[in-house]
Formats: sequence, structure tokens, C-alpha cells
Amino acid sequence: MKVVYEAANLIDAHLVRHALEAEEIPVFLRGEQLLGGMGELPLFGVIAVCVPDVVWPQARDIVQALPLGEVGAQAEEEGGDDFGWLPA
Repeated sequence: MKVVYEAANLIDAHLVRHALEAEEIPVFLRGEQLLGGMGELPLFGVIAVCVPDVVWPQARDIVQALPLGEVGAQAEEEGGDDFGWLPA
């Protein structure tokens, strides 16, 4: 198994997982079970999306094509702090 993506959080990991599984690539999420034991402190680099060595090049291409992190980058380019949230 090779790491194809190191996720910032569980949601990112599952988005990548579902995209790969849609292309019939088997996926293993390394570190998913550790999240409950970390407490309230955020740790980074804990969750990794892993695929078999044979399909790693194909999986890498799929992950690179995903729009991960583009919403935040687009908002920074526009100079706005408004992420579409409504006031409480």
C-alpha cells in the first residue's frame, strides 16, 4: 500500500476515498481509528489515504484532478472573508 493523499481532516479523507472507490480502486484509510483518542488537540498528518502499489499512478491522477482546497484559495484571491455563512 502507498499513500496517495494525506488528509487534513476526516471529511477530506472520505471525499478522496469515495472518488477513488467510484473508479473501482480499493482504498484504506490509515489513522482513521486514531481520531477519537486524540482529545481536543488537532493533530495533522494522522489520516492517510492508501491504495495498492499497482494502481497508485491512476489514483494519484484522480486525486490531483479533485478540487481539494480550491474554495478557500478562491476566497483568498478575491480578498473576501465571506465564505457564504449566514449570521446566527
